[in-house]
Amino acid sequence: MKPAKTTHDAPKVVIVGGGFGGVSAAHELAKSGFHVTIIDRHPYTTFLPLLYQLATGGLNPGDITYSLRLFAARQKGHPAVRRAQVTGIDKAARRVHVDDGPPIDYDYLVIATGVTTNHFGIPGAAQYSRSMYTRTSAIEVRDMIFGGMEDLADSGGRQSFNIIVVGGGATGVEMAGTLAEMRASIPVIYPELSIEQVNVILVEMAPQLLTPFDESLQKYTLKQLQDRGVDVRLNTAISEVHADHVDLKDGTELPADLVIWAAGIAGYDTVAAWGLPMGKGSRIMVEPTLLVEGEDRIFAIGDCAVINNDPLPQLAQPAMQMGAFLGGQLQRIVRGEQPATFHYRNKGEMATIGRASAVAQFPNGMKIKGLPAWLLWVGVHLFFLLGNRNRLQSMINLGARYLFWPRSSTAIVGDVKDPPSEEAIVAQREERERQAELAAAEERRHRRGQPQR
Repeated sequence: MKPAKTTHDAPKVVIVGGGFGGVSAAHELAKSGFHVTIIDRHPYTTFLPLLYQLATGGLNPGDITYSLRLFAARQKGHPAVRRAQVTGIDKAARRVHVDDGPPIDYDYLVIATGVTTNHFGIPGAAQYSRSMYTRTSAIEVRDMIFGGMEDLADSGGRQSFNIIVVGGGATGVEMAGTLAEMRASIPVIYPELSIEQVNVILVEMAPQLLTPFDESLQKYTLKQLQDRGVDVRLNTAISEVHADHVDLKDGTELPADLVIWAAGIAGYDTVAAWGLPMGKGSRIMVEPTLLVEGEDRIFAIGDCAVINNDPLPQLAQPAMQMGAFLGGQLQRIVRGEQPATFHYRNKGEMATIGRASAVAQFPNGMKIKGLPAWLLWVGVHLFFLLGNRNRLQSMINLGARYLFWPRSSTAIVGDVKDPPSEEAIVAQREERERQAELAAAEERRHRRGQPQR
């Protein structure tokens, strides 16, 4: 049996993170009568799969974000929301320390912090590239695109605008495809410009795009992007990112006014300091029960967690299913029963390429592409948005982008972000030359048998 209502002695569950997994867990646990507190540094939850639409002007920030307090107010049991950053966990005292206000006690702790960008240690990538894993970063990318186009149109010295998208997964493909549509419609908003002045390059180190997909869908995606004007570079790896260009491992140099990093994700460094077992990609290692290895009161779900013998894709569906599973899991534990094993149900994968073009595949082997896949993609994403207002507003905006293309594709409105200054570019070049000279000097001393400094 489960608690029919929340009581003063009901177990206290603290959920760190208000993303897909955290919101799903909060819904199930509050419904089951637990005292639930959600901790997140933002007062809203973000629908991450549509951030690229925000970055390219197709959607507004409010379309893909939803108030965590409004979400909590609409749940049974009314979970509490604490806007703060977790600074540490006291497992002995069962207490979560935060940067704002008193610590929060728990009986059970659920970590659902999500992930951030993984730059794989590539020099300059963290400094000179932009990612899209938060609303703020997507808005910054939007403003840089808008600023680059405006600067190009104003003839302020810029003769071309080169955008490099790093990573051929779903995020990279979706971003590159949407940028290609924007590029094709340039004469509508910027008649003084030519399409050739704006270049979109997609760099992927693997020999194919969308690695988890069937080969036929990979080939379709590649052709669609190329037909839309994207310069796709497969089997291509980046060695360093600079303020105005990127270096490839084959020695090629590509000019870059904006580098969008969609090549990989990893857990937050701050989470790694909480004294929990960490696996590959700074992800928390959990048992098939979703309990953190070696713990009996701490769970981890979503992208930040990894089951070592059964790693799941870092997508919304696994996170949501994990969160829903915790509702019954904690009830079993509270009743003194053995915890159950989580089983992920794969419902399929999909990625959109651009207007009326997408790919989707399902566990039964069915594959669809083109307009039917695109309509399915739109329907699924609208369904999983929180709030009817968000669904309606997003449907209107996505519909307008489809119906009124090409005019709608370049009508990005944002704040103009200045390109890197010449001084910054020169300073980086001088620092790179200085480091090369130091390395050469150390090598010469080593060859002469002199001690290195």
